[in-house]
Amino acid sequence: MADFVSLSEGVEAVLSDGCSVAMEGFTHLIPHAAGHEAIRQARKRLTLIRMTPDLVYDQMIGMGCAEKLVFSWGGNPGVGSLHRFRDAVENGWPHRLEIEEHSHAAMANAYEAGAANLPFAVFRGYKGVDLPKVNDRIRSVTCPYTGEVLATVPAIRPDAAIIHALRADREGNVMLEGIVGVQKEAVLAAKRSLVTVEEIVEDFGPRNANAVILPAWTVTAIAHVPGGAYPSYAQGHTKRANDFYIAWDKIARERETFLAWMKEHVLEKGPEAFARHAEKARAA
Repeated sequence: MADFVSLSEGVEAVLSDGCSVAMEGFTHLIPHAAGHEAIRQARKRLTLIRMTPDLVYDQMIGMGCAEKLVFSWGGNPGVGSLHRFRDAVENGWPHRLEIEEHSHAAMANAYEAGAANLPFAVFRGYKGVDLPKVNDRIRSVTCPYTGEVLATVPAIRPDAAIIHALRADREGNVMLEGIVGVQKEAVLAAKRSLVTVEEIVEDFGPRNANAVILPAWTVTAIAHVPGGAYPSYAQGHTKRANDFYIAWDKIARERETFLAWMKEHVLEKGPEAFARHAEKARAA
């Protein structure tokens, strides 16, 4: 059953040096506060897994947390490149970063396979493209029934999954709604999981038709972190901070400005910084 813990306790419980971690969320509910705590705890040699690595992984890569990135698209959405990601790949700063690139379809199917405890995912894809030439993890299998050649990729089974959600009830069940991405599959595929939430409630009450419920037995730890998705958004709680995504391009472009920002806003701060974003949203 899920334990209710502080953010620092939760990250310490599920994330250790050298492990693989999926921090998922698609535009919505990206677990930035948990990423910052991993940086403060100086986690190293991580394999970062995420379909769409954006700002939080740019920060973790730039602070030396990662040795490998497994992904299907990387960038600052609507703005441009991730400069710390590029610096690591092109110049080895702060150290070399290995990359394993897939398509969105491959990543989604690999998470599904991991959640189902299968060794690999099989799907129609990678036809007429060059990615298999540079990623030897992409292979194929012939269907024993039809003879069709299908693409395969290994299942994603991370050591840890970390997501942000809207609510948890006092029994430890977790609810997501809105754009839900692959958070459910990431948690089910992982050995351990931490969910940061906007609020803890007695019951979930009315919910949208696409709401996802993660039962308490699927979750290792829950931390109450209001605003923990900022600058991404949490439906019904905080809006997407588009100005910050634009500002990040300038902050992260040079190593010196990046390190200064991280020192001031991450290393010398805690989850209370995210709570202020949540409070500001409630007052708006």
